[in-house]
Amino acid sequence: MAKERFSTILVSGLTLTAILFIGIFIGKGGESTGHASESYEELQVFTEVLHQIQKHYVEDTKTKDLVQGALRGMLAGLDPHSSFMTTDMFKEMQVETKGEFGGLGIQIGIKDHRLTVIAPIEDTPAFAAGIQSGDTIIKVDDIPTKDLTLMEAVQHMRGTRGTSVELTVIRESVDEPLVFTITRDIIKIQSVRSKLLEGNVGYVRLSQFQESSAKDLTKELERLTTKDIQGLILDLRNNPGGLLSSAVGVSEQFLEAGRLVVFIQGRNKKKIEYRAGANSKHYQYPMIVLINHGSASASEIVAAAMQDWGKAVVIGTTSFGKGSVQTILPLSDGSGLRLTTAKYYTPKGKSIHSIGVQPDIVIDPKVIQAAKQKTAGGNKDEKDSTSTAAKSKKTKGKTPTTPKDPDAPQPVPPEDVQLLKAVEMLKSWKVFKQILPAA
Repeated sequence: MAKERFSTILVSGLTLTAILFIGIFIGKGGESTGHASESYEELQVFTEVLHQIQKHYVEDTKTKDLVQGALRGMLAGLDPHSSFMTTDMFKEMQVETKGEFGGLGIQIGIKDHRLTVIAPIEDTPAFAAGIQSGDTIIKVDDIPTKDLTLMEAVQHMRGTRGTSVELTVIRESVDEPLVFTITRDIIKIQSVRSKLLEGNVGYVRLSQFQESSAKDLTKELERLTTKDIQGLILDLRNNPGGLLSSAVGVSEQFLEAGRLVVFIQGRNKKKIEYRAGANSKHYQYPMIVLINHGSASASEIVAAAMQDWGKAVVIGTTSFGKGSVQTILPLSDGSGLRLTTAKYYTPKGKSIHSIGVQPDIVIDPKVIQAAKQKTAGGNKDEKDSTSTAAKSKKTKGKTPTTPKDPDAPQPVPPEDVQLLKAVEMLKSWKVFKQILPAA
């Protein structure tokens, strides 16, 4: 019965937004807590305060506004991921897993008590503007984010298509705050893309876990299978998560039936397990999963499951570390609660909350770039960077050079050091496999 209650509605973003929630289900609001007698005295104090405000505050107040303000504060005081949703916010939340919504194309979360960009969504205004994973948003227009809840920040960044919003961000590698003026648009997300890379390596990019992601992945894997690929790369970098059901559906395509993908556990210590289904394809390619700091929530579930069962080598940098489960509880007036109710654990029983998934092989592009600068000398490297940027601007808008056959193996971008390493490993995988032991 408990398992049935955990439907897998949403954990995708709110308009621009925060795609950090991976275990949401729809339940009934207004359940008895069993602590009515203990709560009554405190509720009486709340009623007294409400009455005094209405009677003596310098301006007229609306009871609904006061109550909703109190609710927002109550939920915000629990943790960064719990929040109160107004009727309009609750309605929007229920349609955002369809892969199309309005906004900037940013997934945000609270990291170290700061409003942090988990990842910009590819091919969106935020991505084009240059917003990066790890950026700290300190102002939205002229509003400081320090005292905003996650939901309030989302509301300020929402808006009509064609309107603009100004984001002021702090970036670790830059001394001064950066200001971005971004025009809102309708965000359409293609969650699964694939291609064939040099060396007959299959590449699948999963940008978000939507309702159709597992089914879309199946189609792409079936297509790649016809190319006689010698290995597979699953790219989860800057994937901020999405639906729990989608994470399970993706994982089970590489796991034997019955294998544990993830389990969640709340205050009552009761485990709810999610396992690979009996109808899973169970692909068995040599496999590499790419992650980085922008990989969160559902992405971490998949990466950890592959790692724990020895199905893939995980390459990149430590993931975001979003390992708590939010439950959506509808309320009688059409509003709702987003409430943290559990934490999720990997098949080996590890919690990655605030820790993240640790790669088997750490490859940090920033560290590599810094080492190159130190070796080559700052001036030379800056010159090279400027030259590269200039070349990039010149070629922008032109038709990129691609193989005549769209299904032909494509070269790996030389600047993508993590992907280069993954392809190199899969190429050598076959070579090592063919080496016979000495007599």
